[in-house]
Amino acid sequence: MSLPYKKGVRACEQNITNEHYYRVNILNVVIDFQLAELDNRFLDDSLELLVLSATLDPRDNFVAFRSEDVCNLALKFYPEDFTSFDLSTLDMECGFFVADILADPRFVNTFYVSDLSRRLVESRKFAFFPMIYRLICLVLTLPVSTATTESVFIYEHHKK
Repeated sequence: MSLPYKKGVRACEQNITNEHYYRVNILNVVIDFQLAELDNRFLDDSLELLVLSATLDPRDNFVAFRSEDVCNLALKFYPEDFTSFDLSTLDMECGFFVADILADPRFVNTFYVSDLSRRLVESRKFAFFPMIYRLICLVLTLPVSTATTESVFIYEHHKK
């Protein structure tokens, strides 16, 4: 693998080894191809929805939690579910939410948004953070609604 790569004049002039050619040049082409494929498969809105939803991830003591992202998620993707008053309430709740949850031992070892939702109900903290709880419930319905939509499209496609 450490032998010089000899395909074309350019490679010899740059002293590229076989290992470099296959590890760097070919790998970069494959990565670029895969990134282009992912860009074609996911719309920008879908990607933004996933990124903003990740702010509710409780892993690592809510390291990904950003009040601004929580509010943007509600504003951009659930405008019919949150009034302007609800959005200002949501913003205020975000200021207290993480500190309150981290101080409660019942939320230790919470790794998934579904666990967070269940523990909010069990601890009755959903009543203290109703807007955040509503947003969590909406985010948790995404996989179900996506699967249902895909099933309908598949059924319609096969029906033709």
